[in-house]
Order: sequence, then C-alpha cells, then structure tokens
Amino acid sequence: MLPVLRGRLITIEGLDGAGKTTLARALAQALAERGRAVELLREPGGVAVSERIRGLVKDPALAVSPRAEALLYAAARAQLVEERLRPLLASGTSVILDRYVDSSLAYQGGGRHLGVGEVRALNLFATHDLQPDRTLLLRVSPAVGRARLEDRVEPGEPVSRDRLEREDDAFFAAIADAYEELAQLEPERIRAIDAAQPEQEVLRAALAAVEDLFRNGP
Repeated sequence: MLPVLRGRLITIEGLDGAGKTTLARALAQALAERGRAVELLREPGGVAVSERIRGLVKDPALAVSPRAEALLYAAARAQLVEERLRPLLASGTSVILDRYVDSSLAYQGGGRHLGVGEVRALNLFATHDLQPDRTLLLRVSPAVGRARLEDRVEPGEPVSRDRLEREDDAFFAAIADAYEELAQLEPERIRAIDAAQPEQEVLRAALAAVEDLFRNGP
C-alpha cells in the first residue's frame, strides 16, 4: 500500500528560458523562511539514476527518437518518485519541483507530436498517478525564452545548447501551445504567471498562487 502523503507537491513549468530554476530556488527559500519544511528538486534528476538519464536526454551528440525520449523522461521520473518524492511527501515535507509530468505532456506530447493522451498514460504508470497540488506555469514567448538563454552566455564564449534547446522555433511554439491547452483544462491546479515581470514580482505571484495549500497543512 502506498503511504499517505502529507507534504505539498508544487511543480514549476514553462519553456526553456522562462526562469523556472530561478523561481524554484526563490520559492523554496521563501517558504522555508515562513517555517515550512521544503525540499527543492529538479527534473530530470534529483537522484543518481535520474541524473544519469538527464545526461543522455540532453546530450547534443546523441540522436534520440521521440518515443525513446518520452520513455527516458518517464523512467527518470519513476525513479525520482520512488526514491525521493513519495518519502518526502509522506514525511510531511513539501517539494518544489523544477519540471514534472506537464513538461513531458508539452515537450513530447505537443512538441514531438506523440499525443498528450499517450504521454499522459505513460507517466501515470511511471508516477503511481502522483499529481501536483499546484503547478506554476511561467508564461514567456519562445523568442524571449531563447533570447534569455543566449544572454546567460558570457561575452566571448560560444553558445552551448543541449539537445532540446537546439530545436527550431516551430518545436517551441508547439510546446507553448500545449502548455496553454493544459492550463485551460486544469485552471484550479495550473496557475499561469507572466514571466516577463521582474523576478520579485514573479515570486510574489507564485507565493499568492500557493498560499491556500498551507492554510491547514504542513
């Protein structure tokens, strides 16, 4: 029997360059300062097996088919859920997770045209149907996201993109559309935030979006 979960699972989604990692760190710190037990994790990764898979799916030297890509992400997610997410949530610790199932629905289901339903079914199996309590979708245009990635490169250094970041504009446009469709289907779980705002405004909006989760819980 699976353990009863008491912690809150908050996931952060959006295109590359939307500011997910920055928000995840700031939100985890803000909640900790308010006395919440919180852990920050990322996908794919968070545990040894998943970190190795991360290296595979991001390696620009590898040719990975869309179905294999979806399966690799699901495998990394399955290990993270088993090894870290469920134990943490069962102990009462809340988790801020940089990407989760919605990333696969948008990137592989939408961007790779595998179908959201098919990718969802795969991930239901991988995660024991572990659903986020709240998902924060950082809205940013593909062009702005790509520009932000390039701005992170130090002057004089070559732009280094991973395997997915090297995809064309049509790929990211399809992902953005898929995210919007998911947000429309689940407005209670998925709260969209304008990622073009200053970082402090994004954090303020994120805190407001998760406030109700902690009124009667850990």
